[in-house]
Amino acid sequence: MDEVRLSIELPRDAFAALQDPDGFVREMRLAAAVKWYESGVLSQGKAAEIAGLSRSEFANALNRFQVTPFQYGADEIAQEVTRR
Repeated sequence: MDEVRLSIELPRDAFAALQDPDGFVREMRLAAAVKWYESGVLSQGKAAEIAGLSRSEFANALNRFQVTPFQYGADEIAQEVTRR
């Protein structure tokens, strides 16, 4: 995979919550991917890739963040079913 390295500046005490800079970076990638998936910016597959997880691992992470793995609401699903 072709990668781009990003550098961001954070307050030193931002790491205190996770105690581990590598863990902090993993959680930040995951949180961003989950949010972008939840808002419809990314597909589940692309969000999983950004998070560095398989699709099934990402689906489990969605559950952890209490985000539905479905990108369609009940109304949209009902409309789709009635169109057929």
